[in-house]
Amino acid sequence: MAYKHPESVLILIHTEEQVLLLQRQDNPDFWQSVTGSLEPGETRFEAAARELEEETGLRLDNGLRLVETGHRVRFEIYPRWRHRYRPGVTHNWEYEFHLHLPGPREVCLTEHLSQCWLPLAEAREQASSWTNKLAIDRLIQRRQQ
Repeated sequence: MAYKHPESVLILIHTEEQVLLLQRQDNPDFWQSVTGSLEPGETRFEAAARELEEETGLRLDNGLRLVETGHRVRFEIYPRWRHRYRPGVTHNWEYEFHLHLPGPREVCLTEHLSQCWLPLAEAREQASSWTNKLAIDRLIQRRQQ
């Protein structure tokens, strides 16, 4: 079994006023941004571009620009998922990226049940993970400056 690498990306897809959230298939109560682990030999940017395309169908052509924010968060891996990582690995680093779109658009879902575009504050409340909430908080703070 190939173990997962304990580094991942979170891609916040947003417009000036809204954030896209995706509803997980394996837990319909869980809403999130695009996320995923780095594969062996993959850079953070390569992982973010791959996950973006895999989960939404959005490609980094046609003028789309993915930006790494420089923010990263270390979090504890839930015990129920630790078997996916090599023995002794308990924490993961998550790197934040943004994809700004001129307006909301429907995406092609492959790993999620549903999608919704929400105003920033509502998206912050709807997001299920604390790391996703922090990323939206930083976007809100940037908009207020």
